[in-house]
Amino acid sequence: MITRRVTRTIRLGRVPVGGESPVAVQSMTNTDTRDVAATAAQINALAAAGCDIVRVAVPDMAAARAITAIRDAITVPLIADIHFDARLAMAAMEHGAEGIRINPGNLGGEEKVARVVAAARHHRVPIRVGVNSGSIEKDLLAAHGYPTPENTTALLESALRNVRLIERHGYQELKISLKSSDVLTTIAGYRRLSRATDYPLHLGVTEAGGLIAGTVKSSVALGILLAEGIGDTLRISLTRDPLEEVRVAFELLRALRIRERGPELISCPTCGRTRIDLFGLAEQVEKLVQAMETPLKVAVMGCVVNGPGEARQADIGIAGGNGVGIIFKKGEIWKKVAEEELLPLFTAELKKMEEEGRKNRKSAKR
Repeated sequence: MITRRVTRTIRLGRVPVGGESPVAVQSMTNTDTRDVAATAAQINALAAAGCDIVRVAVPDMAAARAITAIRDAITVPLIADIHFDARLAMAAMEHGAEGIRINPGNLGGEEKVARVVAAARHHRVPIRVGVNSGSIEKDLLAAHGYPTPENTTALLESALRNVRLIERHGYQELKISLKSSDVLTTIAGYRRLSRATDYPLHLGVTEAGGLIAGTVKSSVALGILLAEGIGDTLRISLTRDPLEEVRVAFELLRALRIRERGPELISCPTCGRTRIDLFGLAEQVEKLVQAMETPLKVAVMGCVVNGPGEARQADIGIAGGNGVGIIFKKGEIWKKVAEEELLPLFTAELKKMEEEGRKNRKSAKR
């Protein structure tokens, strides 16, 4: 069992972060924030996939003003990502941002930081102090050197310096991120930060890469930290559709038994016995289960002979070959059908199980 580190609790809109709250999954849009329709559509797709909190870039005043209309069209908390311009941070909050991400050190001095903090207090908006290894203050780099796994002092001191700057103005509705593109530096930095503060921590590996490299790097770094009880919210940063970030995040949380959402997909790696398009079949099933919430085990197997046995624990599964296929439940054959009927019948039964799960969850809440 994983024992979570004890942290303070803050609220981003309706979502609590820290304390005993579930680890929250975040992502960030890659649309032009000024394009309200496109941004809201992407946020709603992320929310349907289970994303708890979404961040948008605010590069100019038009983007800050667009937040009002975006918020009216979505159901999840919206965070504004600000760099360099304190006016944009204040405008984003005035237009309804429920959280802001800033690096206080690049806002132009303490006076401007004070104005941002005053606006955050007025609007009751939490602040994420976001520090990256590429944005550390020059004096800290000169004193401590560039962050490495063996020496994360500059990264740590940058984060704590910026937190103290906000605290001097009487505000503590904070969470902190301390990111590097290097996996071992990220792990070492967050370990030190978790010992130095009880603020909730946002986990991530910055500039992690594409689907494969980014998934591996993020899963290693965040998986180790989460297994040690460190982390209250996270983003898997990928050079990819943001929906992929959410999928990877939930698979990571599921693997650690921290949080489950929707079906777990089990599929075999294929072998010489496979006589169906298993890759295509698995991909279609994977897309199907993304919008589901019932925690089922779903199997897609390439061999009728071994499929049910190898995936005996699956609630439902399919296997096929040579023009025929089977649908099985808990290791027992439920139906044998022609291959062209396999996916439609399986889809209908899986949706039926999802609906039953939804009804059971509703009944349990009453």
